[in-house]
Amino acid sequence: MKTIFDKNTRDQLVERIEQIRKEQKAEWGKMNVVQMLRHNTYWNGWILGTQDHTYKQAFIGKLFGKMALKRMIKDDKPFDRNIPTSDQFKVHAIDGDLESEKLKWIDLIYKYENYNNPRFIHDFFGKMTKEQIGILVYKHTDHHLRQFGL
Repeated sequence: MKTIFDKNTRDQLVERIEQIRKEQKAEWGKMNVVQMLRHNTYWNGWILGTQDHTYKQAFIGKLFGKMALKRMIKDDKPFDRNIPTSDQFKVHAIDGDLESEKLKWIDLIYKYENYNNPRFIHDFFGKMTKEQIGILVYKHTDHHLRQFGL
């Protein structure tokens, strides 16, 4: 199974991120390409702990989170289209510096080489193993790149 903690996988994802262009349109979902980039830079910063984040699992996640996580990462099947996004990760600004956002995302992808965020608790899935985090981050990244045809 692919994981963000594998160097070759990170390099392949970075190659795909580098191909993002301003004129690309989403094949599904509501985000434009800049919103998708910002969503990913914020989301990866949250996973990595690069900013001051509060980590807390939502009550509904305590009920269903572990079951949903197992289903999402049990195999190599990509995430379904139009899976819901937590409100904290929705980007409302519709414009921005595409190249700057790409570079931020690429920098965050490379930071997984030295991942260490023992405080991380997913807002829905709860406490996760490093292996689970690696698979989830890969699948999340792949999902958004496929969303824009990459």
